Amino acid sequence: MSKYLLIIRGTDESNAAMMADIDEMMAATRRFIEEMIGAGVLLAAEGLDDPAKGAVVHFSGETPVVTEGPYGETKELFGGYFLLEVASQEDAIEWAKRVPAARGSKIEVRRVPGSDEVPQAGQ
Repeated sequence: MSKYLLIIRGTDESNAAMMADIDEMMAATRRFIEEMIGAGVLLAAEGLDDPAKGAVVHFSGETPVVTEGPYGETKELFGGYFLLEVASQEDAIEWAKRVPAARGSKIEVRRVPGSDEVPQAGQ
């Protein structure tokens, strides 16, 4: 079994559409989470607050530069995630295809390497 992070990446437009049907979207998401719990694959799930309430720390120069939201130049916004433990990337992708609140968004599927896979100093 491996861990996979399903990263939900929306746009201003997809986020606005989701907010228009927020009650329906939340109900569908709760059912989806219950299904993942029932299947024994869900480790964690969180949604993020409005990007306008966040900040970005840029490390492009010698001194980090902080930009507070909203981020007008951003095409995609990280809106939340599901952390799953499944047998394969294919299984993670199948769960990603079923995320109910993803219309107009993208879901990035990334494996989380185990601590034994992270390079150690001197290797």
